[in-house]
Amino acid sequence: MADTKLFFAKGDSPEMIAAFEKAQQTFKYFWREMSWEYRRIIPALDMACVKVAFSEEVAGQEEPIVEHMWINQVGFDGINVYGELINEPNELTNISNGDEVNVPLTQISDWLFASNGKTYGGFTIHAMRAQMSDEERQEHDTAWGIDFGDFNDIEIVMNQKEQPENLEVHPMDRNTKEGMLSFLKENPGEVKTTDELGLTLLHIETIAGNLHAVEALLEMGADKNAATPDGRTALDLAKLLQWNHLIPVLEK
Repeated sequence: MADTKLFFAKGDSPEMIAAFEKAQQTFKYFWREMSWEYRRIIPALDMACVKVAFSEEVAGQEEPIVEHMWINQVGFDGINVYGELINEPNELTNISNGDEVNVPLTQISDWLFASNGKTYGGFTIHAMRAQMSDEERQEHDTAWGIDFGDFNDIEIVMNQKEQPENLEVHPMDRNTKEGMLSFLKENPGEVKTTDELGLTLLHIETIAGNLHAVEALLEMGADKNAATPDGRTALDLAKLLQWNHLIPVLEK
């Protein structure tokens, strides 16, 4: 590994701060895709991971040590992001590769998924690539094993240009209502069941922005007033994540 080339960028540069903000603002689209990936029999994603800012206070130092590292096996409850660290820290001693992670959404600094060789998200990666020469970008992409494409043209959902409506409704959600209704009729108890995080199906589908699944659940009597362990209803979560197409449905 001695000849491995590393690429760095200042974490507090305006470009990087803008990338952090964009990643947090659009994370809901990453999670929407993951919500469907976890249901697929045949995976559609080549990779999916989230970058998190970890820190550690050091005696005698005014500023904490901060490292941005990637996690996978990602989960999300609308507030907190879960996963497993897949990097070994350079300086931090309070976390190690393989540790389980639970952080607020405000602590993530990037997200990335790839399908059929095309990447989505990766805002900090593109911010770094923008500062590289063509040759450095090629070396960087080869090291990842991915062609990241144009750093000025970052997409966040599949087929975004061909089908801009995918920004509002995921293609798989368009055809899910009848299947969801059939499932709930056969398993009526699922309408009220909560998962290990205390979320109902209505919470789960709202967090993922799935309009037709939400409509099916409401038709089957899902309780709009049911609250998460920290007191949030599905409507609260829709507003928090700015799933604006769900808010009128949940306000009826």
